[in-house]
Amino acid sequence: MKPDETGVTRGPLGAHAILMVDDEPQACKWFARLYGDEFVVLTASGVDEALALLAQRGPEIAVLLTDYAMPARDGVALLSEARQSYPHVARLLVSAYADKDVAMSAVNQGHVEKILEKPLDEALTRQALREALASSQERARDRALLERRAATLRETLGFLAHEVTTPLATVQGYLSAMRERHRNTPEGDGMAHIQEQNPGDVLFMIEAAQRRAEYAQSLVSTFVQTARDAYHPDTSPSLRASDLVQAVRDEFPFDNDEARWLSSDVAADFVLPGRRDLLYLVLCTLVKNATLALRPDPPLQPRVHVWLGREAPAPGLPVQAAIHVSDNGPGISPDVLKRLTFEPTTTRANAGGSGMGLVFCRRVMTSLGGSIVVKSEAGQGATVSLYFPSAQ
Repeated sequence: MKPDETGVTRGPLGAHAILMVDDEPQACKWFARLYGDEFVVLTASGVDEALALLAQRGPEIAVLLTDYAMPARDGVALLSEARQSYPHVARLLVSAYADKDVAMSAVNQGHVEKILEKPLDEALTRQALREALASSQERARDRALLERRAATLRETLGFLAHEVTTPLATVQGYLSAMRERHRNTPEGDGMAHIQEQNPGDVLFMIEAAQRRAEYAQSLVSTFVQTARDAYHPDTSPSLRASDLVQAVRDEFPFDNDEARWLSSDVAADFVLPGRRDLLYLVLCTLVKNATLALRPDPPLQPRVHVWLGREAPAPGLPVQAAIHVSDNGPGISPDVLKRLTFEPTTTRANAGGSGMGLVFCRRVMTSLGGSIVVKSEAGQGATVSLYFPSAQ
């Protein structure tokens, strides 16, 4: 194979490249010609040129193989700098010197994975390149996984900060109201009372504040568990969809008699992928959205129904296990429906809605290999469906 206009000899096995550095042009041409049938090969004639290529095309380069003896700066200096700036790149050194000091310097400063001796043995070199390529790819995967986990934690933290603010603000409001109604008894016997405007309203505020405090605490616990699980393998027992639905029924802080609006059908139970924490957040978000949609102008019999099923998300797709959350509220307008789950969109901006709820839910479902579908007609309520990949 011949180098293209960018100086790259392209092999048939993918986009990861081998950068070979040698101040002898003939050695670079020989290497590209010999190993270009298997690898994507770039060449450089010195340390400065190699560093320029790394700066320009670093994400493409998986393996750096350099000669030791070069003018100006040697190969160990290049490997040492590459180690600092491009940790995903596997580093190999080629040397014609059987010198202990060179080997020690290469290991200590450049952290090389292997030292190859000139003249290169083709079979040994190919094997070394394959192993180095695999090592680099594994490091890249690990790094990408850590970055995804960090991004998930940032998104979850931002979402939780918003979700916790609402119940805590309600708790603060109830406590402020009770403080305003607090009265000491005139006798000064250490007793006090809180004046009620309507019979039972103080007990209602206490119970409502307690429910919201418990819900806020569950959200914080969810984030703590998520943070722990992000960097530890999942060893939790299997979670069933029916258990998740029951947890939301037990823990979600409904107002007044809104808990009566919620009904469920868990006959088509199934095992959920992933852990309880994020899925709990997702289902709480959907139930909350359905409840808020009903609250301004509830019908005679307001309903939030959660049921489990198995069907295809769309025609032509395979059947999947699903959790559906529906309400009989006013529905969603077509223009808003088009944007939901893909960008922050809210119909409650004047009430503090951020529109991040469904976006967060979609990202969680995508991370599990599932999907989310929203269906609605004006005046006919809305249904949000979570489709899960097979647990097997």
